[in-house]
Amino acid sequence: MTSQLKTVLLLALLSGIIIVLGGMLGGRTGVVFAFGLALLMNLGSYWYSDKIVLSMYHARELAPEEAPQLHQIVEELARNAGIPKPRVCVVPEEAPNAFATGRDPDHAVVAVTDGIMRLLSLEELRGVLAHEMGHIANRDILIQTIAGVMASAIVTLAHIFQFTAIFGGNRDEEGGSNPVAALLLALLAPMAAGLIQMAISRSREYLADDTGARLCGQPLALAGALHKLAVQSGQIPMQSGNPSTEQMFIVTPMYAMGGMASLFSTHPPIEERIRRLQDMAVRFRQGR
Repeated sequence: MTSQLKTVLLLALLSGIIIVLGGMLGGRTGVVFAFGLALLMNLGSYWYSDKIVLSMYHARELAPEEAPQLHQIVEELARNAGIPKPRVCVVPEEAPNAFATGRDPDHAVVAVTDGIMRLLSLEELRGVLAHEMGHIANRDILIQTIAGVMASAIVTLAHIFQFTAIFGGNRDEEGGSNPVAALLLALLAPMAAGLIQMAISRSREYLADDTGARLCGQPLALAGALHKLAVQSGQIPMQSGNPSTEQMFIVTPMYAMGGMASLFSTHPPIEERIRRLQDMAVRFRQGR
């Protein structure tokens, strides 16, 4: 399935959830309002989702003279990937993490947190940036960014809907009311949005690991970075942003994952990602 088709299906599914929520919240008027909101968000997500996400995390663009090694690594990896050099931003967070955003390789951005630059060695940081460059080269970033922005809107609407359902605001033009069904839908809508994100994101993370390892030529450097990030991100959760955008990051940023929670994570298990990279390193040594 092409990236363009995935984007269309993603927009249709998430837009459908918004419209259903609007209908339950305000009947026919709510459907019209939600349809307009979904249309506005579709257009806004395509053209401005990168700006929305960067603003959400208070990201600031780094000039080459501020971080010459970082820019040099990004330029080299972009050249290896055959794409234009992305803009480079820093997120003022101690939580070690990184993400890429933008609607296509010509408008891409890679962002790293303050914490990740202090935690990782240059080789490991290069592996992380190669992973993000893999997302850009594979054209995942539009899908991931739109999913984050649209899911954030669904969560916000669901919170409003829960409030109105609890206090009896769920009535259509004919005067019907079903607060139990309304409350259930309000609780399930964010879960549905999350499952859509998860279905898209997990396979793309494996692919970005594979592409990134080939771009940097050091699968074990990326594996080592993932191990450090998994340990530290569980101890230092992200302070800003929104959980609906977690699929954009190289590791889950909001909380430590484990047990049943891992089943609903947008990311595949870190242990499995590391194992795959270690297997790739063996194949590299064997010249395959």
